[in-house]
Amino acid sequence: MGVFTYESEFASVIAPPRLFKAFVLDADNLIPKIAPQAVKSAEIVEGDGGVGTIKKIHLGEGSEYSYVKHQINGLDKDKFVYK
Repeated sequence: MGVFTYESEFASVIAPPRLFKAFVLDADNLIPKIAPQAVKSAEIVEGDGGVGTIKKIHLGEGSEYSYVKHQINGLDKDKFVYK
């Protein structure tokens, strides 16, 4: 098992609430549609989508792994924070 940290900051003409909703809150539905070769699907294994939730993300063909598990450790929709 490995732990990965990813941090990114960029400028956009799209408002922060809309970006956060698309890339974080709706990512399970959006990413498989825009990048089906990378992500086939995502499912919640445990939890309700909030802090403590564990997701299983099924990766596309040709990936080294068939899936990865992801745990949500922090979520603040007002401050746009996702850990």
